[in-house]
Amino acid sequence: MDYDSVQKAIDDIEAELKRLDWWQEQRPPEEMFDFKMAFGMDTMPFSFWLQFVLIPRVKDIIESRGEFPNSSNLGTHAVREYDGVYEADDLVRMLTAFDRLIESL
Repeated sequence: MDYDSVQKAIDDIEAELKRLDWWQEQRPPEEMFDFKMAFGMDTMPFSFWLQFVLIPRVKDIIESRGEFPNSSNLGTHAVREYDGVYEADDLVRMLTAFDRLIESL
């Protein structure tokens, strides 16, 4: 398992969220975490889901030397979510590359 590559990829995603000024200093209310839809679409913005759900989950898997899922659809969702948001182009590319990395493990 290539945990170092996954760590670098998730660190790059975190840095890009900060560069875009989409990084939140405070955790959202707990009710936002009671989502039923993929990527928390029914309760929170995608950038919140990336910061407060995806990044911590990935870091936990790395720390515990756990298993990653067999597939990831972050890039596909990001393309739809950020269609026309040109400043997010690098983030979309990073999420698509993250999908490929996860699927190669």
